[in-house]
Amino acid sequence: MSKGKRSGKQDHVGVLSSVFAIIIGLLVGLIILLICNPSQAFPGFITILTGAFTHGLKGVGQVFYYATPIILTGLSVGFAFKTGLFNIGTPGQFIVGAFAAVYVGIMCGGLGPVHWIAALFAAVLGGAVWGLVPGLLKAYFNVNEVIASIMMNYIGMYMVNWITKSYKPLFNNLRNESKNVAVTAQIPKMGMDKLFPESSVNGGILIAIATVLLIWIILNKTTFGFELKAVGFNRDASKYAGINEKKSIVMSMVIAGAIAGMAGGLLYLAGTGKHIEIKDVLASEGFTGISVALLGLSHPIGVLFSGLFIAYLTAGGFYLQLFEFSTEIIDIIVAVIIYFSAFALIVKTILSRIHRDREKGGGQA
Repeated sequence: MSKGKRSGKQDHVGVLSSVFAIIIGLLVGLIILLICNPSQAFPGFITILTGAFTHGLKGVGQVFYYATPIILTGLSVGFAFKTGLFNIGTPGQFIVGAFAAVYVGIMCGGLGPVHWIAALFAAVLGGAVWGLVPGLLKAYFNVNEVIASIMMNYIGMYMVNWITKSYKPLFNNLRNESKNVAVTAQIPKMGMDKLFPESSVNGGILIAIATVLLIWIILNKTTFGFELKAVGFNRDASKYAGINEKKSIVMSMVIAGAIAGMAGGLLYLAGTGKHIEIKDVLASEGFTGISVALLGLSHPIGVLFSGLFIAYLTAGGFYLQLFEFSTEIIDIIVAVIIYFSAFALIVKTILSRIHRDREKGGGQA
């Protein structure tokens, strides 16, 4: 079988495995609804599937708004995974990037029209720095990136809490959170308010989609991307082939961190009243990104659609309260669906093995 046909079959298997994971997750969600309130279970389940369209274009706009940060955190995890690394540090990179964006958004009000660009660049830089440390530890001291990333998550969270609370120009003492960023630091609507009136969506979704396409091009159409993937596949062989494997590992984590930092910047610069709250909880958007990457099989385009899907379920889930389901039930249902996305990789492996065995059987015949 040619390489192109084999690759096409692998992609087909990957899509089937993700669809299977989604179906299983939805069925488990239905079972939970039946256990909690049998009389309202099926109307509630239909609401999960259609609730995002309840307010028409406004609902669709809200889906895009919810999807923007998790598409990018998912892309961060997926990009690192494609290069042989598991970036579980997205919560830390996300919040550090968010803090950098908020800092510039509050303190640098004299930048005028480029204010939001400078704030978003600060977010990218902050996330990149937070990804650099695990990258250096992995490349030069062979420290497991999972352990290093977890460490950086908590350092980032506590550091942001401390600086925000200690620095009065940033801190709203009455609400125990950061102050509002300047209007000039908010992400422009870029016409999205005309397409989806009354929704919270802005140009951030367009930036997220452009980033997805850029990462796809880097991974699949450039020598740099080939080197990153080669090091992830076999570090020693790549070194023997003349690739600087230490540089590739560091760059993979830096780029992954930059993407997660951008996610934080886009969310906290959205102009929707989002603030850095002083609480000892890691950013949920970072962990959701892991599930988005798993469901999207770490493929940039797959991550885009899986992020939109999870955001769609989240938007629809808000309307479950109309059927006397508590908010906690909504969270459980979404969490279960996300959890089952992890089985996409298992299903893909099983289906790939079945295809491989069939090919061998056909060749022997």
